[in-house]
Amino acid sequence: MNLRCVLIYLLLAVMNVTMSWAGESDTRSSARPFTVGEQFTYEISWMTITAGTAVMGVTAGTDGNKPLVKLVTTAQSRPTITKFFPVDNRVESMLNLATMLPIHLTFKRREGKKKEDIEYIFHQQEGTVTEVKDGSTEILGMPPDTQDAISSLYYVRSAVLPKPGSSLRMNVHHDKQNHKLDVLVEKIEPIRGAWGKIETIRVLVVMPSIPRHLSQPG
Repeated sequence: MNLRCVLIYLLLAVMNVTMSWAGESDTRSSARPFTVGEQFTYEISWMTITAGTAVMGVTAGTDGNKPLVKLVTTAQSRPTITKFFPVDNRVESMLNLATMLPIHLTFKRREGKKKEDIEYIFHQQEGTVTEVKDGSTEILGMPPDTQDAISSLYYVRSAVLPKPGSSLRMNVHHDKQNHKLDVLVEKIEPIRGAWGKIETIRVLVVMPSIPRHLSQPG
C-alpha cells in the first residue's frame, strides 16, 4: 500500500463520519466518532470497471488491562479480475484507545504473484518502530505521537473539528519513512445514499516535504 492509497483511504474514512454540534460551540463530544462493530464497504473501480471491494471495520481487543481496538482494512478483487490479477490484501492496526496511538500493525499483501508480509511494532515512548519484513528486523526512528497508515484515518476522525478552516498536522510512519500530513477541513456538505442523508466533512490532505534523516534512527 503506497502513500497515495493511504491518502485516498483517509478521504473516504473522514467523509463518512456523521458530525454533530452543540449550538455554535467548537467543543467536541468526548465520545469517539467510531465504535466497535462499525464497517464501511467501498467499491473499487478502474475506468468503468468495478475491480474489487474494500472493507474498513473496527473490532475489540485487549492488551492486559489496556483497552484496545483492532482496525481492519481489506481489499479483494472481483471474480472477473481475480482470474488474471488476484488481489487479497489485509491490514490490521492495534490502537491504544487511551492515547489514540498505534502499537502494532500487520500488512498482508497478495497482488498477482506477489506475496508480502510486513509487521510494525511501535514503541511510542522510545521514539522507535520495529519493522519485520522478509525475515529481517530493522529498528527505525520516529517522531513523538506517530500514527500508522490505518490508525491515522481514525485519529483524524477523533481530532479534527467539524468546522471549515479547522486543521491538524500529524506524523505518519509508512514504508520506512516518517511523513508529516496536514489535514484541512474544506467544507461541510450532505451526501445521500441507501442510509438516507447525512452531514459529512470534506478534507484536503497535504504532505509537506520533510528531511530524509527523520526516517532514520539517530
